Amino acid sequence: MLSFLEPLIEIEPKFQQIIDTYGLPTITTRPSGFIALSQLILEQQVSMASAKACYDKIENYLNGFTPKLILEASDEVLKKCGVSRQKISYLKNLAFTIQQNHMDLESFQYKTEQEVFNELIQLKGIGKWTAQVYLMFCLQKKDIFPIGDIAIQHSMRELFNLETLEEMENHAENWKPFRSLATYLLWHHYLKKRNR
Repeated sequence: MLSFLEPLIEIEPKFQQIIDTYGLPTITTRPSGFIALSQLILEQQVSMASAKACYDKIENYLNGFTPKLILEASDEVLKKCGVSRQKISYLKNLAFTIQQNHMDLESFQYKTEQEVFNELIQLKGIGKWTAQVYLMFCLQKKDIFPIGDIAIQHSMRELFNLETLEEMENHAENWKPFRSLATYLLWHHYLKKRNR
């Protein structure tokens, strides 16, 4: 994705300032599939460490992490592993959808960003932000801009003096088709500026 830096910087020179100040961002990827989506559900509104501990407990207790194992696990077992009642329903719904072949995660590689996004947000517990993060990290889609992310909003205010989400989204239109890379640079700015 960093190969798109030059054309993006031509469009938006401020990104060069981020690189000059903080260096290049590290662009991490995650495997795609049922486990990745389940982990994103577990990560909602909690720390990464807490979500990882929760996932590890489930995997250890069930001796694996598959749609079949999640559907067979009782709510009590999942609760003991630290999963909230709401997230249990999200995980079971996702597992059921996959097991019944109502959604083919493998096919996402061949679909457009919009097609995948539209499918994902039909699932209970998968909102815009979760779908966009899956598209960026798991499918490496190139033109995603998760405007609901608080760090992105902070960086847009700091760097471009934009206040409303509408202004931010309109400004980001200029960065097409490299908005995922722009997002990584905005996160990089946000974290480095705050020594994280």
